[in-house]
Amino acid sequence: MLNCKFLKALLVVLLLAGLVILSACTPSNQVNVNSENYEGIGGTTLIIYSTFASDFTGPIIELFEERYGASVELHMDDTGPTLARLRAETANPQADLMWGGCLFSLAPNTDLFEDFISINEPYMIPGQENTDGMITRFTTGTGLLIVNTYLIGDIEIHGYGCLLNPALHGQIAITYPSASSVSFHHLVNQLFAMGGGDPHSGWDYMAQFIINVDGIMLHNSDAVLKSVSDGEFIVGLACEYASLQHIKAGAPIKAVYMDEGIVGIPTGIGIVNGAGNREAAEVFINFITSYEVQAFIESGLSRRTVRSDVQSTGGRVANAELAWISTDIAYILEHEHVWIEAFWDLWMTHN
Repeated sequence: MLNCKFLKALLVVLLLAGLVILSACTPSNQVNVNSENYEGIGGTTLIIYSTFASDFTGPIIELFEERYGASVELHMDDTGPTLARLRAETANPQADLMWGGCLFSLAPNTDLFEDFISINEPYMIPGQENTDGMITRFTTGTGLLIVNTYLIGDIEIHGYGCLLNPALHGQIAITYPSASSVSFHHLVNQLFAMGGGDPHSGWDYMAQFIINVDGIMLHNSDAVLKSVSDGEFIVGLACEYASLQHIKAGAPIKAVYMDEGIVGIPTGIGIVNGAGNREAAEVFINFITSYEVQAFIESGLSRRTVRSDVQSTGGRVANAELAWISTDIAYILEHEHVWIEAFWDLWMTHN
């Protein structure tokens, strides 16, 4: 049996080979990282606090270490504890970077990070730009609709508007927007998409949507996936990554991207205030947002890129083919509790 070290080494070799091929095929207008510009970081130990699992970060880190001669010391934890640790260490910073965490969690804590704009910002998809100056977007998540292929028949579903079809009354699986990040993401997406970019104009749609849901609320986003896959509902509001994993495993569902528009919710990376290895931290951010690494994230690690020039794989519709909606994360966070309360008021009114 192949041991874990051999498999890990093989993965890095394959990644290196793939990036060489990608580099050779990369159009000249795409920004790539040139290691010759950063000879000074050789021998540096970059300390990163990360919320990503090691099977995701490992290949990227090993390639970074090989290319630049630097070392990475990785500490993994969930987003909340990681932010709490950074805040506790503000007087004596221990980390250079925080890598991971949803932007909804990072945006209220930008005081923990230093200003930095990556050289790859010109290639970010709409709504994924580093508008705050501190948090560089790294991967992005989208909501989508999942449809049971056995039950759908001739009912057309290509966006949120289709969910008002009387044929879907009581056949729409959703979960609590106050407890599920996936559900809140959809609430935001519905308000912006059905309000023509103005969330305040989206509430008339939300009232009609809630009426068609018919008072059925599931406990979590996993239950939405399971219930639609099992044929308990025709359609559900879900997240892209988990849905595509279910489809890959053979679930009788298909993914539908809303044609009214998509609000992307990215993960981020930021340089910690007082980072001891600022230059190496900058290089790392430029590296992981480069065309080559973002292409590998798509093809080899099954995550959606934040770059507009990378083709999507693994069943995902390409970034360039989606109608992205630009939003202000700070504005969303400011209105989060108000929107959730407004949702529940509508829910209680109609159920």
